Amino acid sequence: MVEMLNVTYGKSTAKTNALGQRPMQARTYEARAAQFLLLKAPPAAGKSRALMFVALDKMRHQGLAKTIVCVPETSIGGSFRSTDLARDGFEADWEVDDRWNLCLTGEDADKQKVKAFAAFMNSDAKVLVCTHATFRFGFDEVVRNIGIEAFDSCFIAIDEFHHVSASDNNRLGVILRSLIIRAECHVMAMTGSYFRGDADPVLRAEDEDRFTKITYSYYEQLEGYEFLKALGINYEFYKGKYINGLPGVLNSDQKTIVHIPHRGASEAFDDKYNEVGKIIDFLGKHEGRDPETGFDLVRRPDGRILKVADLVDDGPGRDIVKASLTREIKGSDGRRDDAADRAKVDIIIALGMAKEGFDWVWCEHALTIGYRSSLTEIVQIIGRATRDAPGKPKALFTNLVAEPGVETGIVTDAVNDMLKAISGSLLMEQVLAPNFKFYRREDGDVRAPIGTDSEGNVTIGIRGLIEPPTDRAREICEKDMQDLMATAYQEMDRRVLVPDTAPEVATQMVLSDIIERRYETLDPEEAESIRQHLAAQMNVLTLARKEAERSFAEGQSPLNGTSARLVSDVSDEEGLGTAPNTLLEMVRKFINVRDIDVELIDSVNTFQERFEVASKSLNAELLAHVQSAMVALRINMTGDEARTLWPRIKAFRVAEGREPNVHSADPLEKRMAEAQAWLKAEKAKRLREGAL
Repeated sequence: MVEMLNVTYGKSTAKTNALGQRPMQARTYEARAAQFLLLKAPPAAGKSRALMFVALDKMRHQGLAKTIVCVPETSIGGSFRSTDLARDGFEADWEVDDRWNLCLTGEDADKQKVKAFAAFMNSDAKVLVCTHATFRFGFDEVVRNIGIEAFDSCFIAIDEFHHVSASDNNRLGVILRSLIIRAECHVMAMTGSYFRGDADPVLRAEDEDRFTKITYSYYEQLEGYEFLKALGINYEFYKGKYINGLPGVLNSDQKTIVHIPHRGASEAFDDKYNEVGKIIDFLGKHEGRDPETGFDLVRRPDGRILKVADLVDDGPGRDIVKASLTREIKGSDGRRDDAADRAKVDIIIALGMAKEGFDWVWCEHALTIGYRSSLTEIVQIIGRATRDAPGKPKALFTNLVAEPGVETGIVTDAVNDMLKAISGSLLMEQVLAPNFKFYRREDGDVRAPIGTDSEGNVTIGIRGLIEPPTDRAREICEKDMQDLMATAYQEMDRRVLVPDTAPEVATQMVLSDIIERRYETLDPEEAESIRQHLAAQMNVLTLARKEAERSFAEGQSPLNGTSARLVSDVSDEEGLGTAPNTLLEMVRKFINVRDIDVELIDSVNTFQERFEVASKSLNAELLAHVQSAMVALRINMTGDEARTLWPRIKAFRVAEGREPNVHSADPLEKRMAEAQAWLKAEKAKRLREGAL
């Protein structure tokens, strides 16, 4: 097994406030007066309840008449059902009449639900819950018959906001933009992954600037949990059919969601029903189906009966299974009966469901079979296991994938698939880490190279760093890093930047391109400052890991999350205390050894370091196949040649509408791409030198 990440967290002191709000919900509620709110918080952070608090305030105190909650699929609608909030201190309960929760039964985009949407807009009802599809069709119907002004007094909440796109082909995005431009209604957008995995941004920059952003990190979430204190991310390879790999990864003693491969994936070896049947055969002997819950009953070899929820079977029985999963078992006091609710189901098998917004707090293991091309999907699946619950100290995400050998068919495709998996683990490593804030460290600076600020952020000094020169650049560095990192890892997948890529290609050319595309109005100093902060966010953990490996080779303690020597190496006088988070331990250890500078940050190819971790689990034959499929992108360029090619590069952009491709079969286009990379590196170097 390739253990990409294993992070532990300290004991929580976070509690709900007098209004019954958890820290993220309280932070969101403080911003309730904003007309446009963008909440970026991990799966399982409590975004649905945060919305309830804000919506009630807007309807009770800010003059809005209605709230429309939009979710991507019907199964998520249950998260917004009626909820008792007054019991825990809030001024009112969240109430949704079943008539206006259009996610309860049936298909979404049928005419009856569009009619119900229109009827809601003409009624005195306060809250409607529907899917994105119903909202799109219902919006068009209401605008045709009444006009867009019908939504002026509405509070519109869009869950899983990454489904929106700034593209003109995204109908939900077009509708949202029309509402933002009109600026009469209020909007709250919520997502656990504010990136799409494609070339389209979620919002246009000018629209995004109108939103008040509330960001709550995975690190803050896990630090604030009472029970869940560790998260592992693993990759396991199998040979032949994926059923052969189940003995090493599927433990029926753990509450597990199994996501079988997409039907078009190379890992899919049979029709979906037969694949589910083989998983059940692996678990034990099928003994029938519970008529009340729809769960399959499977007897293990030791005699224990497992309750398995099959969400792959899309027949008429699936509604019973879905209803059973969302129905919480409660005690006489009206609160959840933990023991009974935990025992309700043991294993869930899914295909396209049980990802976004699916709430099963007892899930300990998210087992995903087959490569996932979207980082958004990876983050969402991991989120199924990261809900806090009694008796659940650790959660695990495992990706069971085919070995990148000859039996996978095309070796290059297998390598690219592996890179997608690696990029997913790299992104999760970043978002699970503490919040880093970097500052420019000068000669004679009396501050410790690493410390903490009043908000609990880890501060790290870097020599030669360009500080954000404007408020706009500072806001991007503080609030958009996770989104930029996701885009960077996705871009590196497409460009196959491992393992021999010159580091400056990744840290300068690729990152600069991403920033310039997303923020077109930045000046060169702003863009380079953001690029340096992004490179530091992506690479400081890799630098720390390399230092830790060097220390281990010299006989020091390994980094296993329990190393007392490692923590004690940091002086208490620096005010750092202990660091239960292994990632933070590595950073502190590294910073204590030597100061870092921008040149060192730019010398790291993050993908190469992580690819070496993955390749340790491959045998020599498989590794030879992988290495033969790699593309070396070393640049050997003079300044005269690069400057000579610059007019051709500009002409190429105009003629082709794109950047020159370094993988092009045309030698001239390939050389132009290399020249562009060289020029970007030189530009970044001059900006750094000018700031010294």
